[in-house]
Amino acid sequence: MPPTRRRGGAAAATRSNQATLSFGSKSRVTKPSATPTQTQKAKDLEPVANIISEGTLEPEQVSDTSSEPSKPYVAELVVREQAKAEIQQPLSAEDEKAINVTEKQLQQYWRKEEGKRKGPRVHHEDLTLHEKILRHFDLSSQFGPCIGIARLKRWRRANSLNLNPPIEVLAVLLKQNEDTKQRAYVDELMS
Repeated sequence: MPPTRRRGGAAAATRSNQATLSFGSKSRVTKPSATPTQTQKAKDLEPVANIISEGTLEPEQVSDTSSEPSKPYVAELVVREQAKAEIQQPLSAEDEKAINVTEKQLQQYWRKEEGKRKGPRVHHEDLTLHEKILRHFDLSSQFGPCIGIARLKRWRRANSLNLNPPIEVLAVLLKQNEDTKQRAYVDELMS
């Protein structure tokens, strides 16, 4: 038989140390908020304001320096070196085919790729044909990862693994060595 509870009546309720919840208009939240208050923001800015008022720091130095060009990331430098090494390799049969691809063939290839979709790519309206082709290649996962590898090296790796990457991508990469970024757009976003 299960044990029974003791019933102490009103005396047991008054002895309880547990607080009761109040849902009336007098209840308020006592947790600290996640966003800083105006006074906290003012306290954070006091040291900068003091330095400016003392004259040790000019107001222009406090502002954001995003207009200055930054040094390239390590990943960007690695990809540039990979691209230089790939371009210096001797031309293969695929490279010869790619060099002979015309602009009209590139446009036909892109129209065929767009035809596979139900709607147009709205976010690609301001891009050139070459950049559209390269970004499509970047996002094609069947050719392997695109992060941390030059586009030309990725194309050649996919070709060596018999994954049949589009020759049009190689044509774009070989025709515009200086203008074409060898780093995938997704790779730029991730860093």
